[in-house]
Amino acid sequence: MQDVTDLAFMRVVAHYGAPDYFFTEFFRVHAQSRPERHIVRSIAENRTGRPVFAQLIGEDIQHLNRTVRELLALPVAGIDLNLGCPAPKVYKKNVGGGLLRDPEKIDEILGALRAAVPGLLTVKMRLGFEDTAHFDRILDLVNKHRVDLLSVHGRTVKEMYRSEVRYASIAQAVQRVNCPVLANGNITSAPKAAAVIASTGAAGVMIGRHAIRNPWIFRQCREVFAGGAPSRITLADVRDYIAHLFDATRTESIPERAHVNKMKKYLNFVGQGVDPEGSFLHDMRRTATRDELFAVCDRHLLSHPEREFAPEPYPGVIARPNCETPEAADGCSLESVTA
Repeated sequence: MQDVTDLAFMRVVAHYGAPDYFFTEFFRVHAQSRPERHIVRSIAENRTGRPVFAQLIGEDIQHLNRTVRELLALPVAGIDLNLGCPAPKVYKKNVGGGLLRDPEKIDEILGALRAAVPGLLTVKMRLGFEDTAHFDRILDLVNKHRVDLLSVHGRTVKEMYRSEVRYASIAQAVQRVNCPVLANGNITSAPKAAAVIASTGAAGVMIGRHAIRNPWIFRQCREVFAGGAPSRITLADVRDYIAHLFDATRTESIPERAHVNKMKKYLNFVGQGVDPEGSFLHDMRRTATRDELFAVCDRHLLSHPEREFAPEPYPGVIARPNCETPEAADGCSLESVTA
């Protein structure tokens, strides 16, 4: 997830139960671009024990090839092409989800990337831009260029995150392409992941926003996939996670208030499982200092520490719109994968 899945966040998630592999935030590729240093760190300094795929967003063949050469010098598991970001400022540049309007350009890009990447080449896409008119055509291009893994978010670009996820269309992709398919979109819990895999025939799921809310979700998926019950998470566990995340993402160069505001981006998702009234979210959003923030956490999470953290988000308790934009959530960049 752009502006979320940095090195610090990967380390925190891995502490609670790592996914099978990670995808970086996307590297923006254009004539003046160079691989962003903080994203490079999430590859070069990753000690989670899990492979990391380098994600690209762009449409200029020359500069995509240049960037691939630079990234292949790093310990990447493979190269990933983003065809899914629904942010208007992205698709208006004809990159990310904007490319779904132009199968011919996708054909050209995938051909160039396949020639440049000797190892694993992966793609994330949505069902289409405004409709699914090009869906089958693009799936055929995935086959043509021997893509190794395809992740499908079951909405169009224009649908953003508002509509129901069309898992039947993901099942269609599973039937049509030769490579494994990961199902993406509203994978809210381990039981939901198992149900989606059963209904689509997908090889696994890709989880974004709900790994911010529940970093234990990958461990719980393994438990459910093995035929067991998911681990019970308590509010005390959540308090530990928030403290761990605060410390891991803190840097000396960021003023305290700015870091508290950054934490609110994460806690907008965490709060969806704390209480059905949204009281934690209400109080958390009004904090300005570390002490104020953790006083709110202690009041809401440690007054009943053994109370269960909701396995699914409470209905009607939602993140504020400015914290659920695609770039801050799971559409522009892939957070992680459980298979």
